[in-house]
Amino acid sequence: MTSTAEPLVDTETVSNEERARAQVYALLGALLARPPQQPLLKALRQIEVPVSEVGSDMAAAWSLIKQAAERVEPASLEDEYQELFIGIGRGELVPYGSWYVTGFLMERPLAELRVDLRRLGFECRDDVHEPEDHVAALCETMSLIAASPEISLEMQREFFGKHLGPWMGRFFGDLANAKSASFYRAVGLLGESFLEVERTYLSMPV
Repeated sequence: MTSTAEPLVDTETVSNEERARAQVYALLGALLARPPQQPLLKALRQIEVPVSEVGSDMAAAWSLIKQAAERVEPASLEDEYQELFIGIGRGELVPYGSWYVTGFLMERPLAELRVDLRRLGFECRDDVHEPEDHVAALCETMSLIAASPEISLEMQREFFGKHLGPWMGRFFGDLANAKSASFYRAVGLLGESFLEVERTYLSMPV
């Protein structure tokens, strides 16, 4: 699921740091858009923690998601995803920015997000039915933004601070502690740890 068009630029033109950020956002987006299938689970089982992260919260989070992927069966992930995000009427969590910020769906935060997406050159695909403030769509959008040298760090900081910062950390915390979460507990912890790293990165002087 993505609320965006094609990537603006070739990711080979960006720095290693920006490419790494884009990849983590893309991974989180993929895990939150739908239950992961065997190819993604296989990739998670082969994770190697970068030397630069050893001993950090991110290293612990990578280890946990690797262990979770080694233990889980894809069939159980379908049920877990259903309980967490869909449910009967609604899931245990409501993974939308508008809900976390206002307590309601399709509110002003979504309208403001759509304005900023258009300003950055993104358009919603015809085959996408989820609102753009779904957590997976926003992670995928940030992946594209991080991979674009045409979008400055200042613009990334502004977008993050306006559309992810106010709520996404709380969402990942709720996911890490959700009653229905088993595999997705590790996803929540990874998201929490990564957002802390991201806040630090985006706070650096331009």
